[in-house]
Amino acid sequence: MQPIFLTIALAPLVAAVIAGLFGKTIGKAGAHSITILGVGISCVLSFYVLYQILFNGMATFNGAVYTWLVSDGVTMDVGFLIDRLSAMMMVVVTFVSLMVHIYTVGYMHDDPGYQRFFSYISLFTFSMLMLVMSNNFVQLFFGWEAVGVVSYLLIGFWYTKPSAIFANLKAFLVNRVGDFGFVLGIAAVLRYTGSLDYATVFANLDKFAAAQIHISGTIAWSAITFTCICLFVGAMGKSAQVPLHVWLPDSMEGPTPISALIHAATMVTAGIFMVARMSPLFELSETALSTVLIIGSTTAFFMGLLGIVSNDIKRVVAYSTLSQLGYMTVALGVSAYGAGIFHLMTHAFFKALLFLAAGSVIMAMHHEQDMRKMGGLKKYLPITYWTCLVGSLALIGFPGTSGFFSKDALIDAVHLSNRPGSGYAYFCVMSGVFITALYTFRMFFMTFHGKPRMDHHTEEHLHESPWVVTVPLILLAIPSAVIGWFTVEPMLFEGYFNGAIHVLPANDVLVRVGEEFHGSPIEFFLAGCKALPVWLAGLGVLTAWWFFLKKPELADAAERRFKWLHSILVNKYGFDWFYENVLVAGARQLGGGLWRFGDQIVIDEGLVNGSARTVGWMSSVMRYAQSGYLYHYAFAMILGLASFLLWILWRT
Repeated sequence: MQPIFLTIALAPLVAAVIAGLFGKTIGKAGAHSITILGVGISCVLSFYVLYQILFNGMATFNGAVYTWLVSDGVTMDVGFLIDRLSAMMMVVVTFVSLMVHIYTVGYMHDDPGYQRFFSYISLFTFSMLMLVMSNNFVQLFFGWEAVGVVSYLLIGFWYTKPSAIFANLKAFLVNRVGDFGFVLGIAAVLRYTGSLDYATVFANLDKFAAAQIHISGTIAWSAITFTCICLFVGAMGKSAQVPLHVWLPDSMEGPTPISALIHAATMVTAGIFMVARMSPLFELSETALSTVLIIGSTTAFFMGLLGIVSNDIKRVVAYSTLSQLGYMTVALGVSAYGAGIFHLMTHAFFKALLFLAAGSVIMAMHHEQDMRKMGGLKKYLPITYWTCLVGSLALIGFPGTSGFFSKDALIDAVHLSNRPGSGYAYFCVMSGVFITALYTFRMFFMTFHGKPRMDHHTEEHLHESPWVVTVPLILLAIPSAVIGWFTVEPMLFEGYFNGAIHVLPANDVLVRVGEEFHGSPIEFFLAGCKALPVWLAGLGVLTAWWFFLKKPELADAAERRFKWLHSILVNKYGFDWFYENVLVAGARQLGGGLWRFGDQIVIDEGLVNGSARTVGWMSSVMRYAQSGYLYHYAFAMILGLASFLLWILWRT
């Protein structure tokens, strides 16, 4: 199977290299053909690997492809760990990426950077595959940084736009903060286990759990808690958790296809996947898991509120991603790793669908993204309308959709948890159900229903997107609607992740969730239809219909009445202001002061120019001794010799 694993990882890389280096030679058709073929091969083989695991009992593969480096007894390999967790992630990444590749043919067909874009998104797919297939921390970090680099290139793809350059720089800097913690965590793993290989690290957890970091003579920290929190800081950056979330909404400056790829299946899911993969470590630290729980629940609730006041259709979906990532993080925090990964999978399908549907709307509106200038698009974009409706229903957890199964299971797990912070988390995720439905259907109603608010010229030219856009929408709508029925039972209640995810028996809340519903999707569905989340979602849809479709003047009145709250939300709680005007401005002032004092005064004027002036002064004095007369030199030699003789006589 090793050649198959290599092909899955390398096919997108080869395609990216060909499209990137020979794009002008092979043309647009060649660029999209070779990259779609490369990702398609990876997708088909990923499905084959998953089939072998599920139906033919393929054993977990854990092996090195080759040894990259050996340093002080530490071996750094390029290797693969293919189990049920990584196989599922490979399928999700490659399938969503394939849909995005096909969609891009229609969306980017007039862009001058067409071949470059296909090269980038294929490289993005390779980077994420290397991350999820890795069997060691070095390769994990390679994939981790590679997705960061390619996201930088893609967010700033339209590099002539100042806002795009600002956005990709912002994403790069915020992720460097997270990566600093991530590197510290990896270093701690190496320090206390002596290895960077997953299997070896997990085999030495007893020694790791007993280790302490001595801060002083009386203060000591648990080494494994410190390590897990550092690793989670990395996840906070990649998966955009508060307070390292500020880069994700601005990533909308990139083209819509990459927004779908970043937000649905690749970069933002890396942190969730990493914590699930590191479950043997996190299970040994209650403090770290409570930290994960609090951060995730805060993100789920407060980032969802921002979607209610945003008028940019892509940013609404972006804030939805922030909130849903918070839900996944909450599941990790209560040790319901399976529920978190299950929601990651379902979310990848319906969030990619919503982004691509938003892109279809933007294409039809001649790249207008303000929902206040839309309305009544249902009759012009019927396929986009119905597929977007499927994605919206899945996002709010409408009974029977994929989001219904994953989100309700997650909420039930939080409700049954006794972990410190679970009460706060339950309030946040339950309130978030109403908020999610409100902002989702506010977007849906403002875009597709009501009176048309676009200009007459735009309305005259409205039409459905071409088939290369609508076919991926349909193919993504199918799993968004039905995949939960087939996957909820094995993933949550039948031990699909056994061997890949490790949960201590005392922490296994999913077992208790399964006992309530006997692990049956039908019973889960019937019970879920009567549960509070469904009613809260329905109330959110009704509120959105009343305020933004039936009586839109009430929304304007509410905005005026609660202007202070609206201002807080529009300003995104002041995070961007604080970072830009306090941290960044403060860092600039500090850097400027250090430059003026350290560089100009101490180094330039002191060491460099000062030493030069000293040498110049000494030279100006000493040059008087160089008269050019022989008797002057003879006299100096006699004086020197006399002085030397006097010194000898004095010493004796």
